[in-house]
Amino acid sequence: GGNDALSTVIPYNDPFYYSRRPSIAVPAGQVLQIGSDSSGKALGLHPRLTGLQTIFNEGRLAVIQRTGYRNSSRSHFEGTDIWGTADPNNPTGIGWLGRYLDALPGPVDPLAGWNTSGATYRALTGVNVAVPSITDPRSYSFASPNVGAEAVTERNSAIRLAASANPDRPQLGFVNASAMDAFATLDRVASVVNYTSSVTYPNNGFAQALRTVAGSISKGIGTRVYWVQTGGFDTHSGQGNAGGGGYATLMQTVGDGILAFYNDLKNQGLLNSTLMIQFSEFSRRISENGSQGTDHGAAGVMMAIGGGVRGGLFGTAANLNPTPDNPTLENAGGDVTYETDFRSVYARVLDGWLGTDSVGILGGDFRAGAPAIL
Repeated sequence: GGNDALSTVIPYNDPFYYSRRPSIAVPAGQVLQIGSDSSGKALGLHPRLTGLQTIFNEGRLAVIQRTGYRNSSRSHFEGTDIWGTADPNNPTGIGWLGRYLDALPGPVDPLAGWNTSGATYRALTGVNVAVPSITDPRSYSFASPNVGAEAVTERNSAIRLAASANPDRPQLGFVNASAMDAFATLDRVASVVNYTSSVTYPNNGFAQALRTVAGSISKGIGTRVYWVQTGGFDTHSGQGNAGGGGYATLMQTVGDGILAFYNDLKNQGLLNSTLMIQFSEFSRRISENGSQGTDHGAAGVMMAIGGGVRGGLFGTAANLNPTPDNPTLENAGGDVTYETDFRSVYARVLDGWLGTDSVGILGGDFRAGAPAIL
């Protein structure tokens, strides 16, 4: 939905933050202080992000300011696709994570990727590897009108039928190969249903999706890439501030869910083998609109969380003074301009975490501007 970065990471000493957001600005006394960036700008998290402040204080949260690309799209669909392909000039191509999975040495595990969302996002699309959408492991099973021994017999019969290679019928061969991949994942996914977490997760879709991911990691499923999505950030009206409103609820959902996931993995000794990257397709405009909300903007914020993350503040915050010569703003001072190309963060993840060649995956060299988050 386009998260409002200025309500997530707040420049609470910038007077223009308050003059341009008279209704929705978070009071300076309520922000969760996280220090100053390299430009000396004092910053704080939204008051509902106590979970992220805890992780930041432990040195395992990296906040990467002003991430984006030149001429940011203001379309939710195109913007999401650009972040998915990692190519602003080709938003209809295959995804950067799909390209990574395609590059793995074969045979690639059918569960190399796991999408916890119902829709398959551009980032996960590839040529050779299909990422399954498994929103609830409890419902991921072989559908049969029978039960007991009859259901087992029916499943085994379906497996025997799908095992046929059909070299002379490529379309049927493709269907059968896809079916065999699905059959190969059933029992492994089912094991996640019995996962007992070390913490109590909030009872909402975002947190429960993270619980599923933690269960999969704990069970040793072997998945390399997980996708978790939460929405509701298209805050054109009634955004609210620290005292309440829709945005405060969103922040609590995100912060509490991530903290539960973080603590769960830490308790099990799995945090050092896990990296979480957060992003949104664009941020919001600096000035609030007439409906006490914010419209589609440009550069936003990315975050990295994990046991191997070098926590801290990366990049510099914008000066929100709308003067024509302000280099940190664009569109007549209406938007924050990007400082860090989002692909440089991808490059750091690909090279430093996934152990692959970012230049080949991203189709260009973005290593020079990569923040040292790992």
